[in-house]
Amino acid sequence: MPPTIAMTYDQPTKRYPSRTLRLTIGFVMSLCVATNASDAFAQSVCLPSPRLLTTMPMGGQAGSEIEVTLSGEAIDDASELVFSHPGITATAKLDDTGKVVPKRYVVTIAADCPAGIHEARVMTPLGLSSSRVFSVDTVAEVVQTEPSTSPENALPIAINSIVNATMPVRGVNHYQFEAKQDQRVIVDCAARGIDSKLNAVVIIADAAGRDLLVERRGDLLDFTAPADGQYIVKVHELTFKGGAEYFYRLAIRELPADEQPVRMAGTEAVNAFSWPPTGLAQTAKSTEVEPNNGKRAAETSSVQPITLPCDIAGTFFPAADVDVFEFTAKKGESWWVEVASERLGLPTDPTMLVQRVVENESDSSKTESLVDVIELADIPSPVKVSGNNYAYDGPPYNAGTSDILGKIEIPEDGRYRVQLLDAFGGTRSDVRNRYRMVIRKAEPDFALVAWALHMGLRNGDRNALSKPISLRPGATMALEVVAFRRDGFDGDIELSMQSLPDGVFAQGLKIPAGKSRGIMLVTADEGAPSGWANATFVGQAEIEGETVSRPCRLASMAWPVKDAWSEIPSPRLVGDVAVSVGSAEVAPLTIQPAADAPIEVVAGESVTIPLAHRRRSEFSGATVAMQTMGFAFEAHPKFDLPLNDDQSEVTLDLAKLKTAPGDYWIAFYGSAVAKYSREALAADPIGAAKPSSEAAKKPSTTDIADIVVSKPIAIRVLPAEKK
Repeated sequence: MPPTIAMTYDQPTKRYPSRTLRLTIGFVMSLCVATNASDAFAQSVCLPSPRLLTTMPMGGQAGSEIEVTLSGEAIDDASELVFSHPGITATAKLDDTGKVVPKRYVVTIAADCPAGIHEARVMTPLGLSSSRVFSVDTVAEVVQTEPSTSPENALPIAINSIVNATMPVRGVNHYQFEAKQDQRVIVDCAARGIDSKLNAVVIIADAAGRDLLVERRGDLLDFTAPADGQYIVKVHELTFKGGAEYFYRLAIRELPADEQPVRMAGTEAVNAFSWPPTGLAQTAKSTEVEPNNGKRAAETSSVQPITLPCDIAGTFFPAADVDVFEFTAKKGESWWVEVASERLGLPTDPTMLVQRVVENESDSSKTESLVDVIELADIPSPVKVSGNNYAYDGPPYNAGTSDILGKIEIPEDGRYRVQLLDAFGGTRSDVRNRYRMVIRKAEPDFALVAWALHMGLRNGDRNALSKPISLRPGATMALEVVAFRRDGFDGDIELSMQSLPDGVFAQGLKIPAGKSRGIMLVTADEGAPSGWANATFVGQAEIEGETVSRPCRLASMAWPVKDAWSEIPSPRLVGDVAVSVGSAEVAPLTIQPAADAPIEVVAGESVTIPLAHRRRSEFSGATVAMQTMGFAFEAHPKFDLPLNDDQSEVTLDLAKLKTAPGDYWIAFYGSAVAKYSREALAADPIGAAKPSSEAAKKPSTTDIADIVVSKPIAIRVLPAEKK
């Protein structure tokens, strides 16, 4: 069976009826392609990429200097450790003889570096690695070097401090702190939010080890000491797993009785890219006022009156809370309502019912009845997502959310009621489950998120890999870009990327009107020098006569997963857009148009595009099945590109494609199995049409399936009456 690559569709899909199933499917990914089931287990998937997996410690105090030890994949020859914030810098650790100690760095955190999470990466001969969270806080920090597996050897820690630790396999770590009677202590364990695989169970016990307070869902513990004395904190993994990937930061802080506890900063889910709307104030203009649950003790005393437009902050608390608001509106008015709660990082599922209040005038008691107007719930993903436990029919990143965005059309003059609740709120009673409700006149806009184009497998292999934008000279990398359209905006979105490393250029394949998907192509010239830069990635559109620009966020897998059926991948948003070029290898195959000038064709005619091939490796098979990306050309049938030739050509029938006049960018892509040899690709074969016979005969080659993307091709379609 030939390899295939999954593409997405520009249409929303029905949300999964089970939220648990929805999360499981949305997080699972396969990035691999093979020609048959047996080959899938005999070859690697994707060319090697540097991946930073752990740092110890995982962060530090602002204004301090710490020593950090790293681990990862393909980072043995790393030259520097870099961070997304300029207030964090690193130098290589030197031994007593002045030699560099591998994978160890001295990190300096500026006193004015903001608290929170930042991205850490290493620069390697293959380019910049994938990122790992590095946290900065304002309190003292310590590193646990040995497990503390019993109350007798509990590690003493001071209140208002953080300990960085790793969970031993089948172990329980113990910590000891002193507290006064009635002293309020918050114990917070950061794990999943800082890229750890740990599902933390945290217990506060008395000095004898007897449990007093337990948290098994990864939440913080709010503890008031019943008496002066020593207390024990126990931490273990939910299923008692452990190892280097099961790291955590345990914070113990004192908090006044009247203050709301705040979790340590963590990463954002992919769907958080669509919040907040541009220009929304950080704090809501008003808040919900309880009781407003609609159970009217006297007339409308339990219904909160509001005036539109409005911006309201509230909570789904206590359990089964239903917040009811009432406003007046005129027939024919249109209002857009948006609710954020899940996108704030909370385990909620907002649901809204809008009803018209009808007064029964014939009834002497002046009773009222309610007529449903609209019910609003989940926001579906803008593009189809994976429909099974590994992705060959859609991306593994879910840009949809259980939050709300919808339009209310007012059918009659009068009063209207909004009932807002958490669909599963009957099982939750947490005052921190907050929401933000905005009802506004239409403010058309958009938000963008992108991720590396994935491969789809029909047989066997179920890898889910982080794919940093680390380019080999001569390579083109494709990023899928997804648009979240707000308040009826339906126009073109042009994509661009600036501030790239030397020798790197980017070309966006626009998101056309009415669609939700585009492509960004990032290409390193064959002579591009090694280097990296934090790029600027934006989309531009015309909205109500003005050109607006919006940033595009990146998403990535937090961990490389070999088998997504045995380990659920964890995608997240990345804090910046790091682009790099490596020096160790060149691309095994470069496909580019034979000429740089735009190719002109008259609408309704056919055009032949000559392609040049630059092969630097041998491949399994004589051809690779290629598809076309780019608006107005994606319906072009698959075609076979000859792998053993130095050139080929592709003919596009614009009559069948029904391509309108205009300027377009397209690219071709497919999946090929390369006979990968690092020695051969490091031998600087730039300019050679074929690898040397010595390199081709090296016994150390490995079959690696990877995406092959051509350089972007400009096409100008002229009106039929012009040439």
